[in-house]
Formats: sequence, C-alpha cells, structure tokens
Amino acid sequence: MNNAIFNFQRPDNEPVKVYEDCSTDRTELLNEVQRLSNSVTEIPLIIGGKEVKTGQMGEITMPHNNKKVIARYHMAGPEEVKMAIDAALEAHKYWSTVSWVERASVNQKIAELISKKYRHRINAATMVGQGKSVYQAEIDAACETIDFLRFNSFFVSEIYNQQPHSDTGVVNRTEYRPLEGFILAITPFNFTAIGSNLNMSPVLMGNTVVWKPATTALLSNYLLMQIYKEAGLPDGVINFVPGKGSVIGGTAIPHPMLAGIHFTGSTTTFNQLWKQVGQNLEKYKSYPKIVGETGGKDFVVVHPSADVDVAATAMIRGAFEYQGQKCSAASRGYIPKSLWEPIKKRMLEMLNEIKQGDVSDFGNFMNAVIDEAAFNNIMSYINMAKQSTDAEIMFGGNGDSSMGWFIEPTVIVAKDPHFVTMEEEIFGPVFTVYVYDDEKWEETLKLVDETSPYGLTGAVISTDRKALNQACSVLRYAAGNFYFNDKPTGAVVGQQPFGGARGSGTNDKAGGPYNLLRWTSPRTVKETLVPPTDFKYPYMEKRNCLG
Repeated sequence: MNNAIFNFQRPDNEPVKVYEDCSTDRTELLNEVQRLSNSVTEIPLIIGGKEVKTGQMGEITMPHNNKKVIARYHMAGPEEVKMAIDAALEAHKYWSTVSWVERASVNQKIAELISKKYRHRINAATMVGQGKSVYQAEIDAACETIDFLRFNSFFVSEIYNQQPHSDTGVVNRTEYRPLEGFILAITPFNFTAIGSNLNMSPVLMGNTVVWKPATTALLSNYLLMQIYKEAGLPDGVINFVPGKGSVIGGTAIPHPMLAGIHFTGSTTTFNQLWKQVGQNLEKYKSYPKIVGETGGKDFVVVHPSADVDVAATAMIRGAFEYQGQKCSAASRGYIPKSLWEPIKKRMLEMLNEIKQGDVSDFGNFMNAVIDEAAFNNIMSYINMAKQSTDAEIMFGGNGDSSMGWFIEPTVIVAKDPHFVTMEEEIFGPVFTVYVYDDEKWEETLKLVDETSPYGLTGAVISTDRKALNQACSVLRYAAGNFYFNDKPTGAVVGQQPFGGARGSGTNDKAGGPYNLLRWTSPRTVKETLVPPTDFKYPYMEKRNCLG
C-alpha cells in the first residue's frame, strides 16, 4: 500500500484551442459535428453502471434545426429513481472509504481523456445539442470541464492538509468525511462543465450521486457518463436518470437519506426545492446541504470617464455570446448621457456585423436559443417592449422559428429604469439600456443595487480609479463576481471562483475550495497519549500552605 504523503500541484488552466481555418482540429471537430447531426443517439438511464431502458421516450432536436431529431432518450419513472438511490447508497459503502488520492486520480484521468481523446466529440455534442458556437463550446465543454477536474484535485489536497493544532500530550486531527446519504445533482442545459462539476465535486469528496440532467443537454451529458466509466469511476457512484424534474425530485427529495442537493437553474425552481426539503425535515437522517447557483440580472455600469470601444465591446460580448443564455450574461446597462451617442453608434456598428446561424459555420457569432419554450418567453419580453411607451427597440426585435429558434440580438432603450426588461431575468439575447444624467453617478449606483433581486455578476467601465472604487463599495452585495473594464461573463476556474448571493444562490463559489468543503462532514479526532487515571484535579487537593 502506498503510504506516501501526496499533494497535487496547482495546475495551469487548459489552453483554449482556436480552430483556425485548415487546421486538423477544425477538420476533426467538423467531422464530429456532421456525424452527430446526421445520426440519432439512443440515450438510456445508467443505474449502478447498467443501462436501463424504460421505453418511455422523449426526443431532442437541434436548436438551429428544430425539425432534426438528434437523440431519443429513455425517461425515468419513480421506480427507476428509487433504483438509482439504492445504487448510490450501495456504492457509498465502498467509495466513501477510498483514499482521496485514488478519487483524485480518477478526476485526473477524466480530464486527460477529455483533453486528448474526447475533446472534439464533447465540443461537437455541445454545439449540436446545446447550440453553442465553436468558441463557446471549447471554453465550456473542454476547457472549463478539464479545469474543474484538475483544480478540484489541487484544492482537495489543500483542504485535507488543513489540520488542527496538537498540544503537548495530545494528537488532534480532522477527518473530512463525505456526507451520510446520497447527493441529488440537478444540472442545467447551458454549460456542459456545470453538468460535470455538479456531480464530480461531491464525488471527489467521497459522495455518491443521483444525477438529473437537463433534457436539452443530454447528448453531451451522456458522453460524460461514458467517459467517467472509461476513467474507472466505479459503478453506482453517479447514477444518470433523465426525465421529468417533478418525478425525480418528487421521489428523491422526501427520501430519508437525502444528504444534499447540488443545483444550477432558475431561482423559482431552487426556491421550490428548498421548500420541499423544509417540508420533509423530520424524515431526514441528517440536515441536507443545499448548494445552488440560480438566476441573474447582470449589469454593465458605464462611468463618464469610460473608453467608448471598451464599453461597447463589454456590452455586446457580455449580452450576446451564447445568445445571452448564461446566468452571468449582461442584461441591463447604464450609460451616461455624455457618452450615449458615441456608444450607441459603436454598438450599432458591431451589431450590424453579427452573423447568426448554424453552429457548423464558424463565421456565426450567434446561434439559436435552446428550445421553443425559451423562444416564446424571450419574444414575449421583446413584444412587451414594442408595445410600451416606456421603451423602444434600438436594434433587432425579431424572431424566426421556421427552421431553428433564432432571435436577433436585441437592444432596448428604456425611459423608465424600472421597466420590466431592466428588472426581470430573460435568459436570452436581450439587453436593455437606461441613459442617466452624468451628475447622477452616485444615484445610478444605488439604482443598480436596488433594481434587481439578484446578486450574481456585474461590470463597471471607467478609467477613473476613484469611480471604480466607489462602485465597488456601493455595489458590494450586488454581484458575487465583479468586473472592472470587462464584460460580466467568462469566469475562469482557479482565477475567478463563481457564484452570487441574494436571489442568485448560495454563493459557494464553484471553481474554488469553498464548494468542495460543502460536500464534507468533518470529524475531529483527539487522542490523549497519557490519559489521566483519577477524576480529581490539582485544585481539589488540600495542602498546608504555611509550610
């Protein structure tokens, strides 16, 4: 048995490939895109390492070609969810006792497989199934997934090395136990990396998982399960159960061995999950840990000192990359009157250059939104703006669902800073601008802070250090990830741990050590080397003090 004291060194972030024209990477990726686009993948449940086919089927189409079916998946019912819970609890008996070095070694192998063997396939699955451009897929499905796996191995090294002081005659130590029970992981459509990390961060700490993936991310998520298997993750450590959230949650949440929920999705859904847990508290063996990253109404505040090109670029990229379907996407902007005309001109120049279409055309900056429900919801906000006297459409405003779920990048100018598109999360390519009087900088900062119930990301554009510091102070709780002179998106694992508070979640910072600690139940062990043999203390002894 290897009894070496081992540490994983701090890794470098995975380099981002550029897929330039005529490159081998580009050719191989496009071949994978074509293969997945022209085939129909059957996706089973995976419970205890075995494929389970229920016969209750659903279909997945490409966002940019909504008539083309690319996968059919089996849906879990209550019985399959119970089987998954049982498999997770059985696997816990073994996995919770495995050395953290061995668990981290599985992480490392998964990262290597994605980096070398499966990079093009996981990117292609994310492009075809989730409607991402090549760049958005590369920074997510490949790089961020790899970074989570490698950095978490490093972070766990640091966590386990945090031990208490031992005084003379005593040996103290802390054991970072996994939670007692199973973890329910509920993952979103918009980031393949989040789908992986919401499972693998609890797993690294010795937990076992029941995974409810987003239907529209099943193509990439199913591939992740196959990679986990190849990397040596034991059967039952992660149990893959596609299906309706109401069915899976309705069976898993009341279970007495629910130990935690790891969630990314809407604030409304998270609130419902929390309420369900509260209604079942008397049933649980332990209080479940609830970790969630939810919505955002993310802002860009422009100071009168700002560089026009920097401000315009931050807003265009922040609002319209991946069609605004990021919880961190820029959704509202505050621009001073003195800069409004030049910024507006520069934004219109950029907007007129944006191309939109099929993910296999690398010249497209934008693609389609994820599905019909998203299309209809986003267009309803745009139509509200069209019909209102408190707002006007500066650019875009049209949608076309005849072939795919395409919505133009849309910029709304609001006369009222509390217009609905300034306050409510839309999760699409819609950015609303409010133009403020230059002398009302301080008032505008307070307006930004008080307008939204969320607190996820935000950016301030300024060349004035005093203004940056002032914004940082006033907006202290308005964003858990705060950016100076940049877009409010694109957090990198190990550099900007991600998460927000208020209505944006529990702020447990994926991409840092804090999240991993949530999946532990520490135990302190004290060993007394020479224990006492009598109950009496020295102060209890009678002595002749006169000598």
